Amino acid sequence: MVSIDFERARTFIYSSGRLLERRLFAALFEQGPREAVHTALRAYQNEDGGFGNALEGDLRTPASQPLAVERAWVMLDLIDGFDDPMVGRACDWLETVTTPEGGVPFALTTLEGYPHTPWMQGDDHTAGLNPTAGLCGLLFKHSVRHAWVDRAADYCWRTIPGFESDFYHDLMPVIDFLEHTPERRDQAQAELERLRAHVARPGVVALDPQAQGYVKYPLDWAPRPDSFLHSLFDEHTLAVHLDALAARQQPDGGWPINWEALSPAAEAEWRGWVTIDALCKLRAYGRLG
Repeated sequence: MVSIDFERARTFIYSSGRLLERRLFAALFEQGPREAVHTALRAYQNEDGGFGNALEGDLRTPASQPLAVERAWVMLDLIDGFDDPMVGRACDWLETVTTPEGGVPFALTTLEGYPHTPWMQGDDHTAGLNPTAGLCGLLFKHSVRHAWVDRAADYCWRTIPGFESDFYHDLMPVIDFLEHTPERRDQAQAELERLRAHVARPGVVALDPQAQGYVKYPLDWAPRPDSFLHSLFDEHTLAVHLDALAARQQPDGGWPINWEALSPAAEAEWRGWVTIDALCKLRAYGRLG
């Protein structure tokens, strides 16, 4: 069993992480107050209620973006922090950028004029399950009711039956939606089983722990033992990948990213998040003691 150096990871977060990741680390691993995470997140929330200001590291625009809202909510999910008023304000903003289809676009054209990665292309008029389904799923998980959720959920239910992608960033938002939706449970279960078969296709999951490039390993698809896709992987496979994840800790204490960063600053920001994510996975599988 490969072990990690938790103190080095802690030092990395406090020496190189953003204030947001430092407070998130404290809340998750040092019994720090979750209110401090809320306060740090508010710095990224705009007057219109949406989130921007490079909270999502691949989008450096100050303007609000759906993916930045999702990034904020992923962090709130970790600390069970959806009771903060910033969530309702973000829902109000999502209503303003929802397309006639009922969902929100992957990225808005307000990214133009600011640095962003090549895969971030603005389109104000075409809705996507990524991130609409993921946003709905997080709100369902935390029992948040808002008019936007009902409209967006209708879009998801109309769109999911024809959904055929096996790309991680397309599949996971849909799986999150189906796992947490409080309605149509029979239909949701049937769609989950269909998507499980998509993930099981050869080449979708990087089963080789030494695979290079922007790949997604079993622990990305099943970050916790209670994850829906956990049953796809036997205990040996998970153990091998837990060892590999632990072994990827760098000499500075943090974990690397496996994609080309937009800038050195963006890489440093992402490494803070990836390090917390790695620690969460290792703890969930009993590797942190």
